[in-house]
This record gives sequence, C-alpha cells and structure tokens, in this order.
Amino acid sequence: MSSFSRLLRHFGDTRSISKGMVLHAKIIISGMPRDIYTNNHLLSMYVKFDRIVDARKVFDEMPERNVISWTALISGYSQVGMAGKALDCFSLMINDGLEPNYYTFVSSVSACASLGDGRAGRAVHGRTYRSGVDFSTPICNSLINMYGKCGLLKSAQLVFDVMSEPNLISWTSLLSSYSQQGENLESLKVFVLSRRVGARTNEFACASVLSACAELEDLKVGMQIHCLVVKCALEFDKFVETGLISVYTKCGDLNLAGQVFSEVNHSNVAAWTSLIGGYVQQGKRGKAIDLFLRLHSSGIRPSERTFSSVLGAFADAEFIEVGKQLHALIIKMGCTSFIPVGNAVLDFYSKCGLLQESFRTFEDMNEHDIVSWNSLISGLFGSGQYVDAIELLKDMLFQGYKPNLYSYSIILSICSNIPATEWGKQTHCCIIKPRFDSNVVVGSSLIDMYAKSGILSAARKVFDNLTSKNLVSWNTMLAGYAQHGFPREALEIYKMMLRDDIKPNDVTFIGVLSACAHAGLVKEGLYYYNSMLTDHDIAPRMEHLASIVNLLARKGETRRAYEFIRSFPMESSKVVWRCLLSGCKTHRDLVLGRLAADKILSIDPDDTSAHIMLSNIYAEAKMWDETAQLRKIMKEKAMKKDTGCSWTELKNKVYSFSASHSTKFEGIDLTEVLNRLTLHLLDAGYFPDALF
Repeated sequence: MSSFSRLLRHFGDTRSISKGMVLHAKIIISGMPRDIYTNNHLLSMYVKFDRIVDARKVFDEMPERNVISWTALISGYSQVGMAGKALDCFSLMINDGLEPNYYTFVSSVSACASLGDGRAGRAVHGRTYRSGVDFSTPICNSLINMYGKCGLLKSAQLVFDVMSEPNLISWTSLLSSYSQQGENLESLKVFVLSRRVGARTNEFACASVLSACAELEDLKVGMQIHCLVVKCALEFDKFVETGLISVYTKCGDLNLAGQVFSEVNHSNVAAWTSLIGGYVQQGKRGKAIDLFLRLHSSGIRPSERTFSSVLGAFADAEFIEVGKQLHALIIKMGCTSFIPVGNAVLDFYSKCGLLQESFRTFEDMNEHDIVSWNSLISGLFGSGQYVDAIELLKDMLFQGYKPNLYSYSIILSICSNIPATEWGKQTHCCIIKPRFDSNVVVGSSLIDMYAKSGILSAARKVFDNLTSKNLVSWNTMLAGYAQHGFPREALEIYKMMLRDDIKPNDVTFIGVLSACAHAGLVKEGLYYYNSMLTDHDIAPRMEHLASIVNLLARKGETRRAYEFIRSFPMESSKVVWRCLLSGCKTHRDLVLGRLAADKILSIDPDDTSAHIMLSNIYAEAKMWDETAQLRKIMKEKAMKKDTGCSWTELKNKVYSFSASHSTKFEGIDLTEVLNRLTLHLLDAGYFPDALF
C-alpha cells in the first residue's frame, strides 16, 4: 500500500484529478484492505482537488480515523468556504476524544475568521492554549486575522504583542484588521512601527495602508506610501493600483488619480471602477460617464461594483434616459441579482423622483438589505411624502430590519421637516443605545432636528458632545441660531469655526448673513460678505445676494439694496426682488416697491404674493384706484393666497391644520380656541398689520 500512498500524494500535489480518480478505482477493484495511511492520502488528495463531497465520502467509509483524518477534512471544508461544516467537524473530533494538532487549530481558527464568529474563535483559542501546542507564528497569525475579522481588535493586538518575532504576515494581518474595522489611524501607526523595526512590506500591507489613507483623506501620507510602492516595485499589483487611485480621488486630486490610471494595466477593472467612483464623489458626473463608456467600448466586462459606482452619476434629470439605458444593460448582463447593484438602481430612481420605478425595482429584487429600504424611504422623503415614508419605515422595522446610521439620519430628517419633536427625542434615545450619537452624520441630523424644532439648547448640547465635527455640523448649528433669531450666538459659532481652523463654505455664509439680517447688523453683514469674497475666495450665490438685500431693506435702506442688486453680475431671481419688495412695504417706499413687484411679475406673472404685497403698498399710500385694479386682476386670474398650514404633535401623532380644514377636532371647537388666543395676543399689545 505504500506505493499507492506515494502515487496518491503525487497526484494530489500535481492536481492530476483524472489519474487520481483512476488510481482510487483500481484500489477499490483490487479488493485490498486499505490502511489508515492510504485512506488519509486518498482523503487529502480529494481535499487538494476541492472535491469536498468525495473527500467526505472517503472519510465516512474509513473504519479507523486519526487526528490527520479529521484535520484534512476540517482543512478541506475551510478551504472551500464551508466554515460551519469545518467547525462541526472540529467539535465531533473533540467528542471522539482526539486531541487536535497544530494544523487542526490553524484550520479551525481560519473557519472562525470566515464566519466572523468571535465566540467560537475564543473557544478554539482557549482550547489551543490548554492543549500545550506551541504558539508558533502561523497560529498567532491565524488568531490575529480571526480576531480582526470579528472586530475584536484588542484581542488581536494582545496576540500580536506576545509574539517574540512577528513576521511580515503578522504585521500585515494586524494593520489590515485595523483598516477593515475602520480604525484607520491605528492602521497607519502599525505600519509606521513596522517600518521602524525594519519589517519588510508587501503588496497586501501597502493596499491596506492606502485604504486607511483614503478613508482619512490624508494626501500627504498617501503620497509617501506611493513613493514606497515605487521603491519596492509594487506599483503594478492590481490591489495597490486601485488603492492609489482611491487615495487620490478621495483626497480630491483627480489629476494624480488619472495619472496613476494611465500607467496601470487597463485590464484591471477595479482600477476603472475606483476612478469612476472618484469622479462621481467629486461631482464630475460627465467624466464618470465618459470613462464608463470608454470601459464598455474597450470590451472589458464591467463588474457589479462598476455598475454600482457609475449609477451615482445619473442621479440628475439631465441623465435620466441614459440611466435607464444603463439599467437595461445591467439586466442584459445578468447583474441584477447582486444586491449592491439593485440598491444603486433603486437609489438612482429615488433621487430622480421616479418613485414608481423605484418601487418596481424594489419588488423585482430577490432579496433586500437595510440599504434597499433606506433608498426607498429616502426617495419618499425627498419627494415630500412624509406619511408614506413613515409607513414604509414601520414596514421595515416590522420585518425585522435593524436601522443603521443612515436609517436614523433619514428618520431624524423626517422629524425635522414635519416637525415631530417627541418622535425625534425617542429616536435620539434609540441612537444613544448603540452609541451612534458620536457619529458625525447622525450627530449633525440630531442638531438639525432639534434646531428646526426650536429646541436650541438640546441642539447645542449634541453639538458640544460631538467628538469630531465636520463642516455640516458647524453649519447646521450656525443656521439653527440664525433662523430662530439668535444672531450673536450664530456669529459666535462662526468665530469658533475660524479658531478651530474649519474652512467655511458658501452655506456657512448664508447662515452668517441671515444672522446679521435678523439683528439688523448692516455693517457686520457687509463685512462678512466682503470677507467671503476676498478672504475665502467664495463666489457669491443668489442666496447671498438675497441675504444682503434683505439686511439692507429691513433697515430701511431700500435704495442701497436696489443699487446692490444692480451691481450683482447675475440676473436676480424673484426671491431677491421679493426681499426688496418686503422692505419697501415695511418702509413705504412706493417707487422701488412698484419696481420690485414689476420685476417679480416679469419673471412669474402669476406670483400671488407679489400682487398682495403691491396691493398693500397701494392701500397704505391711499392709492385706492390702483388697489382696486390690482384686486380685479387677481379676481380675474382666480388668484388666492396659499393656504397656511400648521402642525402639532399630540400623543406621538402629528396633526396638521389649515384654514380650509374642519373647525372641529375631537369634539373641540377650534374657532373658539383661536378667538381666545387672539384676545390674549391683543391684550399683550399685538396688532396685525396685514391689510389684505
């Protein structure tokens, strides 16, 4: 039988499947009894062929098994991705009274890593320790990898720290673990330490550390790693190529990303995908689409991730038809079963407001994940269908899907826009439990929800407790103060931004100028406007013009506001002219008021508010003929003021009210309540100034 054993080992090593199976047949035909050594070689041969079913059949027919038999089967299951089966065999082996060896533990730990089962991994680790097996470098490396994939980074670090001589795989496993779990700064620290102690580097270490640089948007370190990659001749590895492109695109340097792309092997579809994704992230939608068309015409088959990336470029009315064509190509290429692709299609239709197509795509998907639900709910929210969004959210929770960071961000946005303060507070409690409140995206949504609900003290508390703040956090807090008439606090937030070296953007200055307008700070408002142009090199938008016009007109400087409009290089919108018209109404500037109203009506002849404000200006100037003429025009055009609507929240339910609704609510006469409130207002000294 020794000759059979040698041949079986040879055929397994050379992967000669047909010869190995022929030899197995001859052994069976010969009728010779097989000893445990021959059976183990036969089992190992099928494992090397990845024919795990045949390997299991050989194993089940073995009259006698030893630790090598079990280890070969466990290793086979682990290699073909059947990690659960591998661990089942490990348990059965223990129950049979056999003591695992070095190779058994390595295969079992690898199976735990594949499953992400930290509890089972700890049990195998403990068993290894009690068995007295030497904790050699390969076992430690397997443990580091397993703990990293299970998110148990402290355990991974402890295993690494007790190693006497960590090798290249040890260092790479540890820094990859930190990178995969989002601890990117720690990943960089491990890499720097490995260089200091003289450890070599490889393509896997470089790819992991480049991923960390991309997530941190650290261009300087990314470029240093690029130099190291070239020095070590690793620049042609496909994972390193993709990592370099990802670093430069995430850091906003698309020129360098394009340069790296031009030097790589263009058969690497991951490199194409990374650059396309970079263009989409930086708002270069046209370039992303052009690059995808180049990829498609080159004959290289796009991957599922390529489709997921490029679909983000089509979320605009300009590209809807092209996006639909891409959806057809996805169906034609059979990529719809890939969940991220289905989610990307769903997101495309949702962002374009094509909700019918969104629901059809959702129904056509074989399976959904939390991203699918988020995209659909976000589409309803973006279209202003808040009630439907809430109902869909309830369906999602009822079906057992656990909200993630983005889910909570959508819920808080709904609470902000309705508003539903109590529901928002309950959501805040749900966020605190999994510690999502420290996330900057969720934190910014919480600030926005409390600010729009007028609970600025709670908004400020969330803001102050954020461990890391981004520009959105600062802008949201600033805008909250400005909208609710707290200009001093808003401007203090702006000064804190500058002290913390946060670079303001155009949205920041909309909040700053709005705060100045609320407080009537003309001098300060003009100073901040000029600072935006000269100190921060930000081109003014129509919103900035409207804020300055509003600031000047509110203070009665209507002529100066008009001259400011005339000096603006762009054609002014009706919002700008309405700010001037409002100021003219307040300060009884008939001439400029008529001019502003004419400008608004030239843009939108059916603008009801312009007719009403101009009618009030005429009435205050006792120009009754003009007032009557304007009201006659409105009557002929059947113009009416838009019905005002208010919300209130009672017992976790949101109720809306408008002048057109019934005056009865749960047996209460609302007209009587309103009359009492009006009397209280009059007693407090308030007199309405509306004439229309």
